[in-house]
Amino acid sequence: MAKDKQFVTEITPQQEDFSRWYIDVIKKAELMDYSPVRGCIVFRPDGYELWENIQRDLDRRFKETGHRNAYFPLLIPESFFQKEKEHVEGFNPELPWVTEAAGDILEERLAIRPTSETMFGHMYSKWIQSYRDLPLLINQWANVIRWEKRTLPFLRTSEFLWQEGHTAHETEEEARAETMQMLDIYTDFCETMLAMPVIKGQKTPSERFAGAVDTYSIEAMMKDGRALQAGTSHYLGTKFATAFDIKYLDRENNLQYAHTTSWGVTTRLIGAVIMVHGDDRGLVLPPKIAPLQVVMIPIGPAKTREQVIGRVDELYKELKQAGIKVKVDDRADVSPGWKFNEYEMRGIPIRLELGPRDMENGQVVLVSRVTGEKRMVQQDNLLAEIDQLLNEIHDEMLERAKQFIVDNSNVVDTLDEMKQLFEQKRGFVEAGWCGSAACEAQVKEETGATSRNIPFEPSVHKETCLVCDEAAKHTVVFARAY
Repeated sequence: MAKDKQFVTEITPQQEDFSRWYIDVIKKAELMDYSPVRGCIVFRPDGYELWENIQRDLDRRFKETGHRNAYFPLLIPESFFQKEKEHVEGFNPELPWVTEAAGDILEERLAIRPTSETMFGHMYSKWIQSYRDLPLLINQWANVIRWEKRTLPFLRTSEFLWQEGHTAHETEEEARAETMQMLDIYTDFCETMLAMPVIKGQKTPSERFAGAVDTYSIEAMMKDGRALQAGTSHYLGTKFATAFDIKYLDRENNLQYAHTTSWGVTTRLIGAVIMVHGDDRGLVLPPKIAPLQVVMIPIGPAKTREQVIGRVDELYKELKQAGIKVKVDDRADVSPGWKFNEYEMRGIPIRLELGPRDMENGQVVLVSRVTGEKRMVQQDNLLAEIDQLLNEIHDEMLERAKQFIVDNSNVVDTLDEMKQLFEQKRGFVEAGWCGSAACEAQVKEETGATSRNIPFEPSVHKETCLVCDEAAKHTVVFARAY
């Protein structure tokens, strides 16, 4: 039998080696492949379509809140980075530089875009003159380069895809409202589209975006208990406006610096979806972003094949016309069992089976990827049944992921408790923190865990710091992270 007709080969169990499981799954499901450039990957069609579906829904949300898309250059003059010292210091280790072009040494080095605050700042200083020009709400869909030393496909690569929003406002109040609005959009998107619950909160100063006044994040828990930063939103104050001279005449005809924000999510959301929902059989894809929602598989003996396929094709047209992402696999040289395993591994939410007996009864069989439940439904009510099952699958995935966070979250009083806990368990740990960078650094040094954020809705309010036992200013979520 040809190589592509074999049953799906074994996937490393998650409990045995989670990282190996992850690589096995994304390779076998053909989401990506390694490129000849270190730290860079090729998005194969199924992997890129996941990003397209993520992009499409987020883009709609951005535009509904008044943002417009633009595109800014990939190359950024070195002098731009020098204008905001904290910003360049934060990115300098990851910056690749263009120093030569067309055989000539460049007079000024050009950085390959790691983020675009500086380029937006330069252009906004030209475009903004009056309060009438504000707010300026622009988003960019682009690629960026950060020369990572340790890489993992989708989660951390030297080149990745993202969106970066950059806005300018008259007042701090307006800019802060924008910052929180975008964080809320990301939170809702993760739950309603990715079936992925997140913890929303503020980053500590040591974890803050380079050059920001305040950084906020959403943190997701992977099935190995590690945290993944799924999105960030930054209030930049007037730091970049001062550095790049973004001034406007206010309503009293006085010159003021604009208040700016930036916010973004990346293709690491694909990795998050895989690690939050996948199991030992492979991918489990949320129905709303899955490249394929339903795979139709005709079954039965050869003598009934033509009749069964004819009915499958009729049902396929009905589903396709209704907007369901559907495919028919009617290959005769591959067994139904092989197909069942293959599409399970690829995470297709619903498998539809139709055989001669189903034909006689006017029924089809629907199988959920999440629960494995088989459901006999009438063909004349098929669309409604599929819509209902897709919604049930999403809800089941979200509830399972929420419960996983609950089951793998703990509260500690002391650093010793945290160390013992991480030796025995995985997940998130809430603890009190006095606000000292030294105490935060000691947690990382002794446990390998970092502060993920100061949650807006902690499960408890701790009174003392886990390290120094002084009064706690915040309750913080700590975790080992990607």
